[in-house]
Amino acid sequence: MKLKGAVIGAGNMGKNHVRVLNDLENVELVAIADVNKEVVDKISGKYKIKGYTDYEEMFGKEELDFVSIVVPTNLHKKVAIHAIGKGLHILLEKPIASTIEEGKEIINAAKEKGVKLMIGHIERFNPAITELKKRLDNNELGRIYKVVANRICPFPTRISDVGVVVDLSVHDLDVISSLLNEPLKQIYAITEKKIHTNHEDLLCALLKFNGCAAILNIDWLTPTTKRELIVTGEKGMFVVNYMNQELFFYKNDFVDETYLDYTERVRGIMAGDITQIRINKGEPLKLELESFINCLNESCEPGVKGEDSLKALDIALKMIESAKEGKVIDL
Repeated sequence: MKLKGAVIGAGNMGKNHVRVLNDLENVELVAIADVNKEVVDKISGKYKIKGYTDYEEMFGKEELDFVSIVVPTNLHKKVAIHAIGKGLHILLEKPIASTIEEGKEIINAAKEKGVKLMIGHIERFNPAITELKKRLDNNELGRIYKVVANRICPFPTRISDVGVVVDLSVHDLDVISSLLNEPLKQIYAITEKKIHTNHEDLLCALLKFNGCAAILNIDWLTPTTKRELIVTGEKGMFVVNYMNQELFFYKNDFVDETYLDYTERVRGIMAGDITQIRINKGEPLKLELESFINCLNESCEPGVKGEDSLKALDIALKMIESAKEGKVIDL
C-alpha cells in the first residue's frame, strides 16, 4: 500500500522534495502547501496534486500518512508540532529547530504521539560518506588523528533567518559526530559578519574530541563552491568530495601491514599510493527520502533521529557562544 504524503514549503529544497516524492513508487504525493499562491499553483499543476496556501487547511481536508516539512528554521517548531498533533509522521529538514528547547519539544511531542520523526541531514546519505563510514568502521584508517571540513560558497540570497553556523555547519557536525562516535571535549570558534547583516557568514572552528581534532572552515564569502571532508589517521588519509561523490585514499607508505600491530603507535609517515574508491553514485535527497519511507513501512528507527540533529545544533550554538565570548568552551 502506498503511503500518502504532502510537502510543506515550496522553496528550492521544497520543490526537490516534491519532485523526488512524486517519483517514489511506494508514495502517493497528495498535496503541496506554501504561502506563495503563485508557486503553489505552478507546482500543483505540474504534478497534478492539490495545492494549499494554508497547511492547516490541508491537514483538515487531506488524508495523509506523513509530511515533509521544508520551511524556514524559525517555523520548524510551529509546523512540526501541528503535524505531530494530527498523528502524521515527519521528515523535517535540518536543523531540527532554532533552539535546543524547541528541538526537545518536537522530539518529545513525536514520542508522546507515537509518530516517526526523521531530520533531513542530507549529507549522511551522500554515497561517498556512506562508503567512508563503512571503511572507518572496518578500521581501514586505524586511529583517527584529524578531520577537516571545508564548506565554502557564494552568498545565498535564499537564507535570511540563520547564519552559516546553523545553516551550514550542522551538515558537517552531524557527519563528523556520526563518523567518530566519540565524546566532544572542547570547542573554540571565530565568526565574522562581512556581508550578512543579521548573522555570521564566516566560521573557523576547532573541536577537540576524545581522541582527535576537527577543523571547520565554512563561509558564504567565496566565489566558488567547495564541499570537502578530509579524515587523517594512522594508515593514511581519506578525502571526500561531496559534490562529485568521490572518495580518495592517500596511503601512508610507511605502514607495512604484514607486521605492524595497530595497537602500537605508528612511528612514521610517508606518501604512498593514491586510490580512487569506486562509489555507487545516487541522489542524496532520494536516498534520504527512501530511507524515511522504508522506516515507516518497516517500523524501524529513522536514519537520522531527532536526538542526532539536536546534538549537531547544540554544538553549533556552542560555537556561536564561543565566538561571541572569545573563549574555549569545555564540555
